[in-house]
Amino acid sequence: MSSEYEEGCPCSDGKVPDQDGRCVMPEVTFMAFVMSLNTSALFHLGEIADPVTGEKMLDLSLARHAIDTLALLENKTKGNLTDDETEMLKNVLYDVKLRFVAVAKAKKEKAATNG
Repeated sequence: MSSEYEEGCPCSDGKVPDQDGRCVMPEVTFMAFVMSLNTSALFHLGEIADPVTGEKMLDLSLARHAIDTLALLENKTKGNLTDDETEMLKNVLYDVKLRFVAVAKAKKEKAATNG
């Protein structure tokens, strides 16, 4: 999915143009916050490369922390979100938990065959 920010954006990294063309931080929304935590989890699961070095890292503790934060949000916001927010959070959490289990299992299997 391409966004209006990807190509030809006159703003520095992390900023987007507002309706007047000024470079500002993106609007803070619940969905953007959830996606930020999801990105963090995926980064720590080695699914997203570091934008500077291009390297992928694996840190299950930090990935678990991001997942636990998403689970906490799901629990603490029950009944206070829109249907779209609730569905998105549920789907993001489900997906990242599956990815965590798959990566942890692969790491354990790799350690067993190397050790």
